[in-house]
Amino acid sequence: MHGSIPRSSSPPVITRRLRRVAAALSGVVLAAAALATSALVTPARADDDHDRARAAVASGQVLPLRKVLEALERQQPAGQPAPQVLEVELEERRGRWHYEIKLLQADGRVTKVRLDARTAEPLRDPRER
Repeated sequence: MHGSIPRSSSPPVITRRLRRVAAALSGVVLAAAALATSALVTPARADDDHDRARAAVASGQVLPLRKVLEALERQQPAGQPAPQVLEVELEERRGRWHYEIKLLQADGRVTKVRLDARTAEPLRDPRER
């Protein structure tokens, strides 16, 4: 046969590489799909949490964060520099709202404080947390 290309029993190197790349890409595509799905679910939950928090503030069950941080600053001992706020979470447990605030102290320590979200008073009793 003139002009025919002899066939090899093993696939060419390029074909093997393409198969490996395709296999690797299929894993990436699956991971991307999983991330996209979680991204679609997470904002809805976050929106629900924000809506619940806004409703709690509007109904008077929870003080606005600004007032809570002002109260926390007033509780700081005289002469000590105010800590830097790193993170704030508003949580509801057993029907009671509380703020959990992570602080960076002037000496470099990271501390957490839990405050009653209605009064801004520190929570000390484990049953209140």
